[in-house]
Amino acid sequence: MKINKNLKYALVLSGGGARGLVHIGVLSAIEAAGYPLPSLIAGCSMGAVIGGLYAAGLSVAELRNFVLEKLDISDFMESPGFKINGPLGKLVLTGQFIGNFAVKPGIDPGDKALRLIESFVGDKKIEDCPIPFVCNAVDLVSGREMALDSGPLVRAIRASMSFPAFFEPLVEDGLCLVDGGVANNMPVGAARKTGAALGVSRILAVDTHGKWRESPASGYRTGIGVVMRCFEVMIHAAEAYHPQADMVLYAADQTSVFDFDRKKELVSLGEAAVRQSAGELGAFFGSGVLARYIRKKHKSCGIRLEGKYAETGQEH
Repeated sequence: MKINKNLKYALVLSGGGARGLVHIGVLSAIEAAGYPLPSLIAGCSMGAVIGGLYAAGLSVAELRNFVLEKLDISDFMESPGFKINGPLGKLVLTGQFIGNFAVKPGIDPGDKALRLIESFVGDKKIEDCPIPFVCNAVDLVSGREMALDSGPLVRAIRASMSFPAFFEPLVEDGLCLVDGGVANNMPVGAARKTGAALGVSRILAVDTHGKWRESPASGYRTGIGVVMRCFEVMIHAAEAYHPQADMVLYAADQTSVFDFDRKKELVSLGEAAVRQSAGELGAFFGSGVLARYIRKKHKSCGIRLEGKYAETGQEH
């Protein structure tokens, strides 16, 4: 199939904590395969972080180097419980978790995360990004999902990644903004609305969540475990009610959203998902009768495994 190098499409990057690191591999493989670069990037939470940095002009090599060589999740956190390893760290974190909940809207104020992102993008506005960008957040005042497509890039990313209970909401201009995944972990709707003015004709979404599965009640012995499972249930239940992408690329196993120790494996998983989906992605980026037929028949591709960690395999 002939690749349409001039195709205007939106790339939507889902949230997922550590799982969102697959987006770097996806971006790397898209470039390596010679597919056209997106005309718009839309992101949620970690997808907003990776997508926003890429849209701002950071190269895949720079993103890879940052994540694999320099990123320590504690760099995002100012709270001492995130700095101490082992049982003592868990004890401190648990005590702080309970204490902060009584007097603060989150464990961590998020200021260090904001400064870290700012070190890459400075005071760049979304309107000034080489690639148009939008991310989503949820306003607790109104209860509405909001599409953030203008203003300071670092503030938009910080709002989208404000995971409840861990990061304090971003409060400004009468809004109280938290992680976009609370309402919609895959902001396809925001991509369609923003992309309409850009002539975007197709949407490719990258989903970091593995197959839905039940798990025993014994697995929820901590408040954090319960909170995380509630988020998974919300995301799973909401999937049917949100606008669908033209193609969903799964790059997912059952890695925990907090398992940043698997950075290298997750980036590789994103690359593998693109490589193993050459036929479907060729049709997504292609033109002609055959490409249209394949796009109509195959709405998803990639890797989505039930096992704890993904190595090989795919599902269509």
